[in-house]
Amino acid sequence: MAQLADEAFRDSIGTIDNEGKRKFIYPKKPSGRFYKYRKWVSYFLLLILIANPFIKINGNQFMLFNILERRFNIFGFPFWPQDFYLFVLFMIIGVVFVILFTVIFGRIFCGWICPQTIFLEMVFRRIEFWIEGDRGAQMRLAKQQWNAEKIRKKGLKWTVFLIISFGIANVFLAYLIGSDELIVMIEDNPLNHLKTLISLGIFTGIFYFIFVWFREQVCIIACPYGRLQGVLLDNKSINVAYDFVRGEKEAGRAKFNKKENRALSGKGDCIDCHQCVNVCPTGIDIRNGTQLECVNCTACIDECDSIMESVGLPKGLIRYASEDEIEKKAPFKFTTRMKGYTAVLTILVGMLIGLLFLRTDVEALILRLPGQLYQHKGENISNVFTYKIINKTNDDFNALHFKLKNIKGDLKLVGKQIIKVPKQGMSSGTLFVEINKYLLESDKTKLKIEVYNGDKKIETTTTSFLSPRSFD
Repeated sequence: MAQLADEAFRDSIGTIDNEGKRKFIYPKKPSGRFYKYRKWVSYFLLLILIANPFIKINGNQFMLFNILERRFNIFGFPFWPQDFYLFVLFMIIGVVFVILFTVIFGRIFCGWICPQTIFLEMVFRRIEFWIEGDRGAQMRLAKQQWNAEKIRKKGLKWTVFLIISFGIANVFLAYLIGSDELIVMIEDNPLNHLKTLISLGIFTGIFYFIFVWFREQVCIIACPYGRLQGVLLDNKSINVAYDFVRGEKEAGRAKFNKKENRALSGKGDCIDCHQCVNVCPTGIDIRNGTQLECVNCTACIDECDSIMESVGLPKGLIRYASEDEIEKKAPFKFTTRMKGYTAVLTILVGMLIGLLFLRTDVEALILRLPGQLYQHKGENISNVFTYKIINKTNDDFNALHFKLKNIKGDLKLVGKQIIKVPKQGMSSGTLFVEINKYLLESDKTKLKIEVYNGDKKIETTTTSFLSPRSFD
């Protein structure tokens, strides 16, 4: 791609000055059709993000990621530690989907879907524009002495930011500990939930730091997805791109002059107004080509279209396009690489659907007690087992018992005859199985044991029964 001869911009970050100090970016307030679409998408996603932990499906929180207690809910499906392989498969599918999406559409996820971008651009910056004004007003306020006006505006902004950060921290905590626990803490004396209160304070501080000071540096420095971009993108990926063929032409870019005919002068359509740079939330010049800092927010597209319209030139100088489309006029093509990622994604989704259908709401595990062999009890052989029953449903099981399925024998629980398992809970214990030695055909017999809740069979499990090799 034709770019500036001086590529020093690739060796520096726009948010850090030559002395290594933080350089704040004051982007111009964006407007235009893409910005309007992004607002609607962002508000819809914000609604989903905030509502997710408070939505219940069959009594299960819609989204829950309780790492400490190893409880996870995805789309209302509860996942126990025994289901961790399903959770991992969910995560792998998410990663492959993002990779496929990036290979085709570039970093569009960052500009349209990422919570960091949505909160920063559609919540915090909009409040900032409302309190401090547009780009010029913010830059003047930053250079201004600390007088009454600056204290009032900065104080109001930081207070509002703190309140919103506290709200975001509460929602984030609802994903981690559960909305029910969060509501209990809010209604109860917070001092009775000191650990949760400290966590809430830490999360509030982190979000406040990010949206007041760190801001776009999350995308540039901290986010690993930005680093992956260089590996995943190629000349066929669709990005927010500058049409350097049209913008530069023979004579390059130049300021607009109403009296001249640009087509005859050989000058490119780019009038070098720098508005695409002024509106960029990460402070880059999109005309330099694809860059790590670009989050595909489309602000430069809207701004450039507005400028082109005002000077009577065609829109689309900056647009969604691949490098091959700009340079070679090649239409989009679903490449072999894209087909490969699609095939992998299809296989993974198929596996997940199959495993979800095979997944049971009740899981029973019966194992022989470690270190114990068989015992002789007259003509019977006895084995001792431990059992564990996991109830993944929202119903209490108050009358669980076992039955031998494939062989005649006695099954005796130690200490209790009826097992109770609470909803979303677990029960464990010990049991003996006694079988007449003449019914055993080998030294290791496979047993099928059915689990009943009252008269209803809810699960079948298997285990091994040991006996002597010979009864002579």
